[in-house]
Amino acid sequence: MKFNTINRDTWDRKEYFEHYLQQQTTFSLTNEINITILMKNLKKKHYKLYPAFIFMVTKIVNAHREFRINFNSEGNLGYWTEICPLYTIFDNKTHTFSGIWSPNLTIFSEFHSKYENDAERYNGTRRLFPKTPIPDNTIPISMIPWSSFTAFNLNINNGGDFLLPIITGGKYSQVNDELFLPVSIQMHHAICDGYHASVFINDLQKLADESEDWI
Repeated sequence: MKFNTINRDTWDRKEYFEHYLQQQTTFSLTNEINITILMKNLKKKHYKLYPAFIFMVTKIVNAHREFRINFNSEGNLGYWTEICPLYTIFDNKTHTFSGIWSPNLTIFSEFHSKYENDAERYNGTRRLFPKTPIPDNTIPISMIPWSSFTAFNLNINNGGDFLLPIITGGKYSQVNDELFLPVSIQMHHAICDGYHASVFINDLQKLADESEDWI
């Protein structure tokens, strides 16, 4: 991984960045993704939805620089050349979760296998982050499979310096013969606007519609 520093003085987003960073403004957008085609393609090869969701989110984030901008450990503003997913797994015995990460693998079958191995290995540890060390270039992804939602928001008291998007999926529902997955993305307004949130949602729908190409 490589961290590329942004020159804030010449950055075309400088005015927006400084204004919304000072205000610590974040926002979230929730939409339903039609996963009818996606689920059909997953079932053909006995794949699970959650790792497919993680895979799609990671692919989109790595396709757009805005979704990879953050402060590094030295406090410098910049963007990662590559982002890895940091996702939650659920412990059915304790009803708690753990956050684990997997490398950014661009072939879905390889990622699905890695996900299953990591989930099996680290589930039941009763630790919040059992897989260490955690790389700096990770993005938080989670799913709430027990309930659907029309909105979802996280409140983070970290001084407003966490700039990466936070993505959460919910329980999918069936309407007539189609399946819909609620997805919420939370963003820092210093980096992203409504346009960027729309790009993410539209790209996610496109990957779901064209899932036969990558599954």
